[in-house]
Amino acid sequence: MVDTKSNAICDKNSSPETPSSFDRTETGPQLLALQEELRNVLFVGVANPPAGQHPSSPSAGLGKSASRQGGFDFTQTTVPKTRIIKHLKNWISECAPPLDKFDEACHFGIHIPNIARTSPALFYAMLAFSATKSEKKKHLSGTLDSLEFYQASIEFLKTDLREGNATSLITACILALLELMSGNSKNWRRHVEGCAALFEASGVNGFSGGLLQSVFWCFARMDLCGAIIADGTKSSVLDTDKWIPESAAKSPNLIRDTFYHASRDSPDMHANWVVYLCAKACDLACRRNRFLEQDQQEETNSQPFNEQWNQLWNDLEYWAETRGPAMLPVKTKAAIGRGFPEILYAHHAAISANQLRHAASIIMLDIRPQDRGGLYSELQWSAIWHARHICGISLTNSHAGSLVNAIQPLFLAGRLFTHPKEHLTIGKLLKFIEDTTGWSTLWRLADLEQVWGYRRGDILSCI
Repeated sequence: MVDTKSNAICDKNSSPETPSSFDRTETGPQLLALQEELRNVLFVGVANPPAGQHPSSPSAGLGKSASRQGGFDFTQTTVPKTRIIKHLKNWISECAPPLDKFDEACHFGIHIPNIARTSPALFYAMLAFSATKSEKKKHLSGTLDSLEFYQASIEFLKTDLREGNATSLITACILALLELMSGNSKNWRRHVEGCAALFEASGVNGFSGGLLQSVFWCFARMDLCGAIIADGTKSSVLDTDKWIPESAAKSPNLIRDTFYHASRDSPDMHANWVVYLCAKACDLACRRNRFLEQDQQEETNSQPFNEQWNQLWNDLEYWAETRGPAMLPVKTKAAIGRGFPEILYAHHAAISANQLRHAASIIMLDIRPQDRGGLYSELQWSAIWHARHICGISLTNSHAGSLVNAIQPLFLAGRLFTHPKEHLTIGKLLKFIEDTTGWSTLWRLADLEQVWGYRRGDILSCI
């Protein structure tokens, strides 16, 4: 029998892709062993903090252990020095800018490389991430530089954790990013759990200031992606109350005021604010599934679900209303037919931030209370309107970091489309993201194919 839906996508005489096409990065035994070792190292470090450590001032330990060691040499791996320098150049030019997309101070591109001069664990973590990105883009396998750097970083990280060096937070964050980039991300939470435990133990949050604040929000974006992947079954690994100062977590109004005052003159913090709001939407979806559908008793929040929903929806609208000029599009062109709008942003933080606002709205509309009042004819009440904006933003803005951050919002949006032309456009976009950034996306395309009713590989065979 001919699959007419598959044939409607394209005219190619090709068969669906094999499963290996979706999982090009095969997780070898050495990488799996190192991932497990890192996880154990982080949890042991959290369980056995150094005596006299003061989590309230974690930045005091930056570079501490490395300065006592008097630096280090390049002999910890067999990788030639010329290739090490090449990987460092790649970190500065290709890896750091996407990580700094919510950080005008460019901590990952400028400050972290300088700290890494006297921090072996951080130095090799940067190299491991850079090498992994290059290897994935070139589809390399076998004996890889990244594995040597990864192993060296873990060994030095053990010392940093024993000594309470705050660079361990930066190292753990970069290594978690490496793991998430390395292959299929169905086990996303497992890769960030150790990192989350370390942040919680250190007391670092989204308002700690300086370098560690920037590293925290990089972690928070990872944590949010995992919550979106969980699809209402789990919240973020690190409770969102830990993302903000304890004094602000006492009420929703205090939280809103804290973010508002921090973001008035900072596009970066306005972007971080919507990361928090999207994580809260994932948390609310999880609470709804757990406590309303499964009739379990709410233990941490006595506020009725409808009130929680209204509060968060109002916060999302308030976020959109209080955007400064840098967070607004410089040019917008409406969608025609089944096409997508063109929405161009000048500020890199605005790209992902506005996309996450639409993603959070889709999540919220999916769990909207039946008795929620409002003018449902308005566009913001349409999930498909938000979905078209998510796709349009990625199609118009090619900033590498924003493309990586778009993978999960594109999945949320993609589930709502029904036309083969729309499916093919989204498939091409996901393939483009993997080819240009090195991040695995085809596993998400396979998930969408299942939602759309295609055979596995039908869309990919047409790209």
